[in-house]
Amino acid sequence: SMPSELLLKIFSYLDAVSLLSVGCVNKRFYELANDNGIWLKLYSTSLQPKWTIWKMKSKQTETVSLGCAALHDKKPGHWKKEYILKQTSAFKTRVMRLVKLLDPYTGLPCKNKEAMKVSGLNWIIVLKDKNGKEHIIEKPNLSFKDTSVTVLWYGAGLPCLDILSTLKLFGVTPLLPDQSRPPNKTGPRRFSLIAEYCLANLTESSVAVGADELVQLFSLSPGLLIGIWKEKNEIAFVMASLHYNQLLERSILGSATLQYAPPPNKPLLDDIDPEYGLHDYSLHLDLHGRSCMYLCGTFKGLFCRKGDIENGCLRLTVVSLKDNRKHLPIIGTLGICWETDVFKGHVKDCFVMDLTLLDETGKPFWCFSAAVYMALSSKSSGLYDYMGHIYTADYADSEGKVSVEFVWLEETKEYIIVSLVLYVSTKKVNSWYGTNY
Repeated sequence: SMPSELLLKIFSYLDAVSLLSVGCVNKRFYELANDNGIWLKLYSTSLQPKWTIWKMKSKQTETVSLGCAALHDKKPGHWKKEYILKQTSAFKTRVMRLVKLLDPYTGLPCKNKEAMKVSGLNWIIVLKDKNGKEHIIEKPNLSFKDTSVTVLWYGAGLPCLDILSTLKLFGVTPLLPDQSRPPNKTGPRRFSLIAEYCLANLTESSVAVGADELVQLFSLSPGLLIGIWKEKNEIAFVMASLHYNQLLERSILGSATLQYAPPPNKPLLDDIDPEYGLHDYSLHLDLHGRSCMYLCGTFKGLFCRKGDIENGCLRLTVVSLKDNRKHLPIIGTLGICWETDVFKGHVKDCFVMDLTLLDETGKPFWCFSAAVYMALSSKSSGLYDYMGHIYTADYADSEGKVSVEFVWLEETKEYIIVSLVLYVSTKKVNSWYGTNY
């Protein structure tokens, strides 16, 4: 029963976040909260330096804003959209500026945690059942590493696996971030689709990573791990491994329906014969089990020659079987740690691999974070220095393949990496450089 003029006067004292929230009450409030006069005043104020705003009286600001001819020429809600676009553009610029700061040793971004804190970024999963009903799972546990973040969701409310059709992974940020206060989880938020997975026939369409007494792990590309209770065939937890490279772009610059597509690479002119192949590449490799680190290494000066190109791939040898000086010991027992509200576990003979391959200019060329399982090889070690069982671990996607060989030393109870080879797709190289290998 309150007159619209009085409501508009009350709304004019609200900040932008409160206006967006009050617009969700009902249709009348939505129309009033879209008033161009209120939003133009907010927009004009945001353009002024702080010291100018301090000196300017509120009545003067209101008079200038409400008297502007732009109020009558624009549709309702125009200045609301302009204000939101301006604020989100400034926010994205501020976050991306942090991401561009690189570690001088690894060449990788070193301010990712700070950028995520500034952005108020969080992640959620949306489970959709076969009837179209959506189940939103929030409040994940986060585990940060040098080049990735591991996100774990669990809870008693997870739906039965048999009725689920798809899983969507979203990055969520406040629509209007405010650096002076923590993100308001009940305020307006922006969703950015990172990946979508099909859960129909999960056990047949995914890769079995390993199991312990309680759960069995299944991996879906890119970077998703689902734990299934053995007894009930229900979801125990969902774990996503998100690589920092382009993580913020995908979590912020995409939309709720479309994934962010990075712009194509602009290659630099190279004075080396293209038949020489790839040269002066750098690799940063992390192996971890979510809560513990097994290996963290940086390898520089990687290259391949023309003879290393075969079967549509360019081979980059990082660790050679014959060169025992570069063999790498693994710290601890390989496995992936998981937890729920009640139980905790450790699935052996698997791990999360974070790989970052940089080209000769230092640009991220191939990056991923994914769960990898180990398989016992039928051949035994023929190396004089190592007498033990050989295990292999492979990862493959559309951009390449990674092959790792371990030797298990029973005496010292440790694994040694005796071979590490990258196979980079020629299609990936051709699209990156605009060449034809």
